[in-house]
Amino acid sequence: MARVICDGKMGIFTGCLSLSAQQWLQRLLLQSSQTAFREQFQHKVRLYSPHRVSLQVKANGVDFHCEQSGYGDHSVLLLPGALGSSEIDFNNQLEKMNPEKFTIFGFDPRGYGRSIPPERDWPVNFRHRDAQDAVAVMNTLGRKTFSVLGFSDGGTTGLILAAQYPEHIRKLVVWGANAYLNKKDIEIHRGIEDIDHWSANSRNRYSQLYEVGYLRVHWNEWVKASRNCLAHSKGMFTDSQGDICKAELKNITCPTLILHGMKDPLTTTEHPVYLSKHIKKSRLHNIPGGNHHIHMFRADEFNKMVEDFLLE
Repeated sequence: MARVICDGKMGIFTGCLSLSAQQWLQRLLLQSSQTAFREQFQHKVRLYSPHRVSLQVKANGVDFHCEQSGYGDHSVLLLPGALGSSEIDFNNQLEKMNPEKFTIFGFDPRGYGRSIPPERDWPVNFRHRDAQDAVAVMNTLGRKTFSVLGFSDGGTTGLILAAQYPEHIRKLVVWGANAYLNKKDIEIHRGIEDIDHWSANSRNRYSQLYEVGYLRVHWNEWVKASRNCLAHSKGMFTDSQGDICKAELKNITCPTLILHGMKDPLTTTEHPVYLSKHIKKSRLHNIPGGNHHIHMFRADEFNKMVEDFLLE
């Protein structure tokens, strides 16, 4: 019998799933993944809302925290930004996207959010490793083809994922993503390197997940890894250009939507323009007044654009 942990205002309850709850979980999962569910996840399920659960999924030797909402035919994977998670980055998508059309999967990369342990480390190809992990998690869940929504650094991982695993990807949506770093990007990174200089809102978001020591250490490590990383360990960053995945963009074959908030302080306009010029089946949509977190602060508008694109 599957077991469930329910978190809610009334407290915490641990017990056996009722028949109706079992039927509901089966509705959430495609037939192809029900065996995997029974074998992998039956003791590690948390119900968050009438259509949202969390699952712990073992892949590539790591127990990954994932969230699932909806029961539609179109599977969608959410890739969070640097040190982000499904919980703090994608609540508006997990709760508000059409549950009848889509099955949405949030994913905490290794060492992020609730996918700890392991502690995060930062090899030169960390985004490529995150892409490999994401595909392995989706395969474990029985989702052989799916669309990807990638935010910020997760958008860069999404580019790599779509380029390296084109047979798995139906459509790709990215925002705040880049295929390389330039001198201006490094200046921006230096401006956000010290978490003591963040806004209270940003610190509060991350404090839901991390002790301040972990956040401080690994945010600094991410900044250093970002500016030192070249795709496939080709060399160290130079002030003229820091390649992440430029050469891989030509391998992206799926329809791709590139969104850009015109007032994004972290991603300069040249990056979405570059992506739109180098990804074959791409379109660029600029959002006047939008910032880096358009999926949070303009969630209804964002979700409609994404849903319309995915359903085309």
